[in-house]
Amino acid sequence: MNGASPLKFNQGTNAGEQKKIFQNSLWDQGKTMKHQQQWRKLSGEKIHQPINDEVMAAVIREKEMGHQLKVCIGTDSQVKACRNKSTGGKATEFATVIVFIRKGKGGFMYTHNETTRQRMSIKERMLLEVAKSIDIAYSLCNIFSMYDVDMEVHADINTNTSFKSNDALKEAMGYILGMGFVFRAKPEAFASSSCANKVVQ
Repeated sequence: MNGASPLKFNQGTNAGEQKKIFQNSLWDQGKTMKHQQQWRKLSGEKIHQPINDEVMAAVIREKEMGHQLKVCIGTDSQVKACRNKSTGGKATEFATVIVFIRKGKGGFMYTHNETTRQRMSIKERMLLEVAKSIDIAYSLCNIFSMYDVDMEVHADINTNTSFKSNDALKEAMGYILGMGFVFRAKPEAFASSSCANKVVQ
């Protein structure tokens, strides 16, 4: 089968083992993924240091200014036309966002994009979106815990069973909750369905 293989967690799989499963899944996708690991601000300004360092500096700065923060992480994707006929003339672009919300005072976000020409079903694409969000959430969660910042992982998956993306809901919830993260799906998943969606358009 072309595309991502569905991720399976056995009962009792711990967080470290789950992370390895996600990393392996992302590595497999990375064999055909055109990586652009350049994070940016919404303005397009490039981030010239590791995203973990940038996020820690942002948290410290915002806390010193007295802001109460919440962070929402999400990924969305869009199938687009491309010149490669071997893939049916289509490529899939993914956008991952880290959204900082200042309670009552707006917010800001960081983004990065990746593109793959690998074919995948809607369910596989939804689950890869979740895997990408969890990968960055896992790498940042210790920073947020250290500074008492709430974090949510948003999935661009519809809770209405009449939508095709709903097929991935149960597995996505299992992945995210299994890692100990707060989970949000549509219509509450604004980080993926609104912020990341705008970036990937």
